[in-house]
Amino acid sequence: MKKKNIVVAVTNDLVTDQRVHRSCMALVEAGYGVTLVGRRLPESLSLGHREYDTRRMRLLFRRSALFYAEYNIRLMLHLLFARADAFYANDSDTLLACCWAARLRKKRLIFDAHELFPEVPELVGKPRVRRVWQWVERHCLPQVDAAFTVCESVAKEYERRYGVNMTVVRNLPDWKPEENYAIAPHGKPWVILYQGAVNVGRGVRELIDAIEFLPDCRLVVAGDGDQKDALESYSNSRTWRERIAFKGRVRPEELHTLTQKADLGVCLLEDMGLNYRYSLPNRIADFAHAGVPILATDFYEISRVINTYRTGTTVGPCPKEKAGAAYQDYVTRLAKAIDNTILYWNTLPRKEREQRFVKARKELNWESEKKLLKERIDAII
Repeated sequence: MKKKNIVVAVTNDLVTDQRVHRSCMALVEAGYGVTLVGRRLPESLSLGHREYDTRRMRLLFRRSALFYAEYNIRLMLHLLFARADAFYANDSDTLLACCWAARLRKKRLIFDAHELFPEVPELVGKPRVRRVWQWVERHCLPQVDAAFTVCESVAKEYERRYGVNMTVVRNLPDWKPEENYAIAPHGKPWVILYQGAVNVGRGVRELIDAIEFLPDCRLVVAGDGDQKDALESYSNSRTWRERIAFKGRVRPEELHTLTQKADLGVCLLEDMGLNYRYSLPNRIADFAHAGVPILATDFYEISRVINTYRTGTTVGPCPKEKAGAAYQDYVTRLAKAIDNTILYWNTLPRKEREQRFVKARKELNWESEKKLLKERIDAII
């Protein structure tokens, strides 16, 4: 039988997007021909060898409405002439081009919502821009043939808004039974690891301030984003700056090694709307797979995983204002929570520690998730 071809679209440069890479590999394993399309930045790293085709476009604009307009126009022109039986849009910022190309060429349309896009913190306070993305979703989502998202809360919200039935495919690490990640504590200085996009509302500023009260700890920030330069500058202005390191963008295989060396992983989202409140960041499972306890904001999806597998501790979200008594009180409580969590895990019997992480790894892995992805796409192509 002739192999079906799927063109997958993202707006990033393909290097560190592990969910999209896993999805592409699942499609390759299922016998599809896959081409992943994104963009190339001046600082983009080499992709290395991949089991599927890739295309990265050089664009004139890097952000704002001009970037999204240019990207979707360029993407649509590519899709109109690409060998494809289906177009796979990751997030709403690639959806319009994929939708129109699918309609014009009478191809299948697949949508994967990594987040509740119109509710991202970057759009808070920008009602006109939010309305544009809401229009894109209202226009395109009724036309999708298969839809996926990362957790039940986001799926229910999209169903409420547009009546679309979304299959939940969580963003989980690959299962590697031969590796033993449940490692013993490393000793002082304790390493606190933040991994992911360094954007607004991710708790990095609060962590920098909390390190002042944690003389036995180091903070490592692995990732890039809109706030990285400003936060790194802020960090350098603190007298405790020598205990803070910004690693920038890190390849997935290097990030895994870095994570295993941490004593505590952190995921401190602020309450900046439904997107964060409903989120289930992939780092929650990444830390469990690396045998690293986590301290995270007590939002529903995050708390459900941490409480089920007992792999960490939760705290309330940070206040929006980054000054005043309420903020200082939060920073003090955050430092105490970090200290208490590290001490608890360092005194937990090794066998108990390993049992918790082993259970989490066996149940929170990509093997079961990719079956749902392949079954749903097989049903429409």
